[in-house]
Amino acid sequence: MTVESDWDDWLPRAVESATPDGLAIWYLGCNGFIVKSSGGTTVFIDPYLGTGDPPRTVRMVPVPFNPEDITECDAVLGTHEHTDHVHGPSQAPILAGTGADYYTTDSGHDVIREEAWLENYSVTDDQLHEVTEGDTLEIGDLTVHVEPANDPDAEHSVSYVFEHDAGTFFHGGDARPGEFESVGERYDIDAGVLAFGTVGMIDDKETGEPTRTQWYNDENMIIEAANELQLDTLIPTHWDMWKGMTTEPTVLHNHANSFEHPSTFSIIEIGDRYDLD
Repeated sequence: MTVESDWDDWLPRAVESATPDGLAIWYLGCNGFIVKSSGGTTVFIDPYLGTGDPPRTVRMVPVPFNPEDITECDAVLGTHEHTDHVHGPSQAPILAGTGADYYTTDSGHDVIREEAWLENYSVTDDQLHEVTEGDTLEIGDLTVHVEPANDPDAEHSVSYVFEHDAGTFFHGGDARPGEFESVGERYDIDAGVLAFGTVGMIDDKETGEPTRTQWYNDENMIIEAANELQLDTLIPTHWDMWKGMTTEPTVLHNHANSFEHPSTFSIIEIGDRYDLD
């Protein structure tokens, strides 16, 4: 479900009024981001404005905006089909209000059909595009490469590499190590996003019984993935989102001490802006 944001519309207005020298990147909590370029191109990645499915999944951070408050967006990207990555109530109103294009995998399009975006929202078929590994998207002054991702919990997940004159930004969705070595060899990535979380006891979807659950990289896995990618800066995400899965990202300094990558960390919270220039 979605809820009304208690942040009003200050974050969308801040993005609209920003004039980055290179790339400005805002964290939306969970694994959501907004990227805005010096050319004014604005792209959303995995924006999720729902509260989860309490009591099984309980959102622990604010809802940062209402989707109807978005007036500038060129594209929305979904990494895979899970609810907090492809979600009609969060994303379809953005498409309807801005005319933006939507890109996700075949499994993400299954969600679009199940949620009947075309029937339930003012979204048109020509806005919806299927992507797979090896695709390249030209969105304004951004070049976005669709790359592999190892997410054992997803039917089909991808990662995205954003190339701009200011540098290269990577979004790995919820993926774990195992598919990123070729990505790290082909791109010089300045900053990269990887999902990080603890192992928790989460109610099983079928039985309702508390079950030991791992959805994201642990401390060692995220550093392994950062080294596969040869990241200069690691931005850990998702650690703030679900009750029972939250963790403390500053501990990663200890796990990275003896490895070449990442060179630095950027620990950001919901609503924070990171600049690549």
